[in-house]
Amino acid sequence: MPLLTRIRGPRDLDRLSQEELNQLAQEIRTFLVDAVSKTGGHLGPNLGVVELTIALHRVFESPKDKVLWDTGHQSYVHKLLTGRQDFSRLKMKGGLSGYPSQAESEHDVIENSHASTVLGWADGIAKANQLLKRDSHVVAVIGDGALTGGMAWEALNNIADAKDRPLVIVVNDNERSYAPTIGGLANHLATLRTTDGYERFLARTKDLLERTPVVGRPLYDTLHGAKKGLKDFIAPQGMFEDLGLKYVGPIDGHDIEALESALARAKRFGGPVIVHCLTEKGRGYQPALQDEADRFHAVGKIHPDTGLPIATAGADWTSVFGDEMVKLGEEREDIVAITAAMLQPVGLDKFAKRFPDRVYDVGIAEQHGAVSAAGLAHAGVHPVFAVYATFLNRAFDQVLMDVALHKCGVTFVLDRAGITGTDGPSHNGMWDMSILQVVPGLRLAAPRDADQVRAQLREAVEVDDAPTVVRFSKGAVGPAVPAVGRVGGMDVLREPGTDTPDVLLVSVGALAPMCLEVAELLDKQGISTTVVDPRWVKPVDEAMAPLAEKHRVVVTVEDNSRVGGVGCAIAQALRDAGVDVPLRDFGIPPRFLDHASRAEVLAEIGLTAPDIARQVTGLVARLDGRYERSAVGSVEAARD
Repeated sequence: MPLLTRIRGPRDLDRLSQEELNQLAQEIRTFLVDAVSKTGGHLGPNLGVVELTIALHRVFESPKDKVLWDTGHQSYVHKLLTGRQDFSRLKMKGGLSGYPSQAESEHDVIENSHASTVLGWADGIAKANQLLKRDSHVVAVIGDGALTGGMAWEALNNIADAKDRPLVIVVNDNERSYAPTIGGLANHLATLRTTDGYERFLARTKDLLERTPVVGRPLYDTLHGAKKGLKDFIAPQGMFEDLGLKYVGPIDGHDIEALESALARAKRFGGPVIVHCLTEKGRGYQPALQDEADRFHAVGKIHPDTGLPIATAGADWTSVFGDEMVKLGEEREDIVAITAAMLQPVGLDKFAKRFPDRVYDVGIAEQHGAVSAAGLAHAGVHPVFAVYATFLNRAFDQVLMDVALHKCGVTFVLDRAGITGTDGPSHNGMWDMSILQVVPGLRLAAPRDADQVRAQLREAVEVDDAPTVVRFSKGAVGPAVPAVGRVGGMDVLREPGTDTPDVLLVSVGALAPMCLEVAELLDKQGISTTVVDPRWVKPVDEAMAPLAEKHRVVVTVEDNSRVGGVGCAIAQALRDAGVDVPLRDFGIPPRFLDHASRAEVLAEIGLTAPDIARQVTGLVARLDGRYERSAVGSVEAARD
């Protein structure tokens, strides 16, 4: 029987020998390649933390001890060791989440999947443990990439302030240029640095030398400097100890025995400790190791033997943007690009290859990226900051106070806008059009197809006195949706065919094909409909109110929260213009959405053509009294 099938919880690991633990690690890697190749998911990061996760659950007692995962895309092994081994519907409706999930297990805590937050969580939980006199431990696992985020360092500054508050920080360092530091001396020094006796020795020595006339303080400084120099040579992350945090490592992150030893020492120390583990992303799977871009960070369905995709999708929104950026870069030397540690996912890899001196990767630091963009714009260039829509939330204050207030010409390109589906609640880009509505002077575009991505990106970078935003969806981009006319700055996608139309249907972004389907369904009910795409949804086009006045009902459809979104902005614009026309807004309800496919999520929240057409039909029927007559007719038919 495979060892993995015998693991139903972390304590089942206690019975295994070192040889069996190594066998288990191999079984887990085989399982991950086989399972994730069928569903897609984060493969490379999980292959890199197999031994580390085993060691964590051997040394600590989850769920009493809290094991916290930053970002959480490396939590698949954690799921396997805590009783969740059915990966057949990973990231699908009704299946396992691709991130930790409190609804799934008592062993899961943080599920927001936004990087650099784990140390703040750990600080808070450790403070509560101390206050409530609990004897449990807190372990925060954070990647070297997430340490580029400012929140991580804010938390470290606070964590280091309490020398007697137990908290273990595991730095999962999979930076490929790093070579593990091995040998008895490094391990011995790490042991010394986490013993109470060593700390008492240092304190007594310092006190004695500082009371020695003339030579005391200089001698202490010299000895301390020599110690630091030797330590930094052996363990190059000495900066952590400069913050007042004890440091253990670097440790070979694929040596279970060494990991257990280091984690056990850190657990006994009684204060904040950094355990620095060197791991290899994609370990044990040759196709991942050969992937220079990101070591199979995230994959779709692949052939498990070759790592090649099972099916090739058509052009996606991201690649359309990326190709157009290269063209813009060739035409304008003042165009520069910014990414927050996601060069390839947001489509800037081609731009970086073509113009390596004009792209800036700021790390997981969206706030800094936005402020730096303001500085770039002020100094005479036009920055394009490409970021996932959900991650722009983190830089709202900077967009408002640094970019907009200073009238800086910065273009923000929001990838994965709207419902993304399978990555779960924190990855849906469903708040940007609400949040950004309050920013004075900001202009926001929602392209409906690839042609409009190209056109509106070009329009955006022409603006040099205000922030502009271009947002688009995740995945394959559909066929072009041609306009049949233009009203003001808005594209008319469908004419009503009558001088007295019933419905003005305002289609936002990628939902244009669905809105045209709604119009067809309404037409079959005898309801005439004009479909328009505002293109730029902020500010509301001046032609919107006069156009709305010619219709009996205005309907807005957007893949953004209904609260404060485009529908709300249009309703306000109509009120301000004195246009008293009933308005019905369709969008995403104000709740966190469970992971499922995009189509399944849209169906669940009623954002489909039949659902919308049904409600609009009822609204029009009530306006002209047909609702009551049809209800009476239905009752009489039932009686007959």
